[in-house]
Amino acid sequence: MISRTDLRKRAKAKLKDAEILYQNRRYDGAVYLSGYVMELILKARTCRTLNWTDFPETNREFQEYRSFKTHNLDILLSLSGLESKIKIYHFVDWSNVNQWNPEMRYSDIGNVTSTEAKDMIDSIKNLMGVIK
Repeated sequence: MISRTDLRKRAKAKLKDAEILYQNRRYDGAVYLSGYVMELILKARTCRTLNWTDFPETNREFQEYRSFKTHNLDILLSLSGLESKIKIYHFVDWSNVNQWNPEMRYSDIGNVTSTEAKDMIDSIKNLMGVIK
């Protein structure tokens, strides 16, 4: 199991990594890593919503919580309990972030522009301030 605190710490560390990738014009990597930042933040929030101290991490730990084993940001947002709030009041940021999926790792390099990467990172930062 991974604690809610550790999920948030990992998210902050990976956001710094995404920013370094962006600064070095590695836009595809910056966007890809940013998506994982949001995944971690949503999982931490789900813990808070469900009054859990930890989130399942291994296959064994997920046995009784299979519906929670996902990388789908829409599903994770729903589990977080903040779906309406985010989609109504933070629609633009959510729209930027929700374009992410873990399969992006197989995309050709050079598909992401500087503007798209900056928008993604900025939206992640904005949503991190809301999703606590």
